[in-house]
Amino acid sequence: MGLKAGETGDEGSADGAGGVIGEGGATTGADRVTDTGADTVTGADGVTGADAVTGADGDAPRAARPGVTRRRALWIGGGGLLAAGTVALAARDELRHWWWQLPGNDKPRKPGEVDQPGARWVPASSWNYRRADRPGDYDIDRVVIHVVQGSFTTALNVFQDPFHEASAHYVVRKDGHLAQAVRELDVAFHAGNRSYNERSVGIEHEGYVDRPESFTDAMYASSARLTAGICRRYGFPADREHIVGHVEVPGTDHTDPGRHWDWDRYLRLVRGELHRQARAAGSGTRG
Repeated sequence: MGLKAGETGDEGSADGAGGVIGEGGATTGADRVTDTGADTVTGADGVTGADAVTGADGDAPRAARPGVTRRRALWIGGGGLLAAGTVALAARDELRHWWWQLPGNDKPRKPGEVDQPGARWVPASSWNYRRADRPGDYDIDRVVIHVVQGSFTTALNVFQDPFHEASAHYVVRKDGHLAQAVRELDVAFHAGNRSYNERSVGIEHEGYVDRPESFTDAMYASSARLTAGICRRYGFPADREHIVGHVEVPGTDHTDPGRHWDWDRYLRLVRGELHRQARAAGSGTRG
């Protein structure tokens, strides 16, 4: 995080090794602009309304013009049904994205509340994330692992700086201490990819990608408990498809968590935590 916001699209470090970047890899805060609905939907074959097989009054069918066979006419009609279905699906998704904003529909929130037991609430600036109502409006099926390229305190200070326009949901210190900066309900600007931001929880880890001593036993254990909790809350598996590094996000120029991050060890710890949490939940139910 050696560069200030606005100097580059990559707010991690000069070489893009780690740190967090804003929505779409930029620091402009453009993510706060809502969609305009400018996207258009066409039939499956790209045919426009000029190919419609209707009468002059728009009601009675007429013979297809030369070159438009019956099969072609049926295909056009099928394309229209497909387009209508696509529009309906898009409308349903759009409804999910704004329905919660109507009074009384969003999930209740309490000041200082955290999603992970044991985390300390250190709120990011509201300029550095997008308020949402996940998973009601966006499904959560990913965890993205980051490395700060700096200290625990540096990361939290950056997240509280409204001019930086970047954040992650959590920061893990080398001694295992955990801070939450953005609610899991909300979209943090951490992945540099809007779709990934909307579907994921971002976890920053104190340290540097080129210093293996950054990744302590306490850090691995604390982070694994957190990731296991996220997997349980949203019902996705603890595997390398769903738990990814920042380097694996499409379009990124970052390399974190780097070659010193022990993925095999981490996934073993996460799965072990999932089994432990499941046993604990089962014991509580029987009690």
